[in-house]
Amino acid sequence: MTNAPGTDGRAANEGIVQVPGAGDVSSLLIRPAGARFALVMAHGAGAGMRHPFLAAFSVRLASFGVATFRYQFPYMEAGGHRTDPPETAAATVRAAVEEAERVLPGLPLIAGGKSFGGRMTSTAAAAAPLPGVRGLAFIGFPLHPPKQPATKRADHLAHVTVPMLFLQGTRDEFAELPLLEPVVRALGPRATLHLVDGANHSFAVPKSSGRSGADVLDELANALSRWAGAL
Repeated sequence: MTNAPGTDGRAANEGIVQVPGAGDVSSLLIRPAGARFALVMAHGAGAGMRHPFLAAFSVRLASFGVATFRYQFPYMEAGGHRTDPPETAAATVRAAVEEAERVLPGLPLIAGGKSFGGRMTSTAAAAAPLPGVRGLAFIGFPLHPPKQPATKRADHLAHVTVPMLFLQGTRDEFAELPLLEPVVRALGPRATLHLVDGANHSFAVPKSSGRSGADVLDELANALSRWAGAL
């Protein structure tokens, strides 16, 4: 890995993840001193690992003692707009977890990601446990497309064997609460739902809430840190 100056004020180590059958993809590692565990974090469908939200969230997590290992999916690495097939995405998740385990020996791992990245992580974990991963964290689980309420995307979660954390906005147009809450309840004690009041799928909140984006990042980082620390 090589050091890269970060626009977010914290240097990140650039690296490569080798994905069988799909080539190499880029990665970014931030490891604060005294890190207690690491989040292997995939990006959403429309933006890569350098998206400002993921960059800012990684820095905020570092202040809570959480290392982050971000990585690209092959389609994003190639500059494309159409997401990879689920099989390729799941293979990428598994390869990223294995690389994170290699560069962070002995550090407990949590895997997950923003929207599509979180769903592809759980897809991989449902097929077979991810090595070294003690839990999954979804940063806005995309239960359904906007205005197309359904729960089929959550069917595979029944086959995930590790604890799961759902970080969701109460105004998330990709996960209507009357649908999401029963899904989480049906998963039993393995699943924890943390709601961010007023947040949408991008975790933006109305100005009238009196809260800033930094406040929301604090809440998300604190919720993830406390949940992972209790595993």
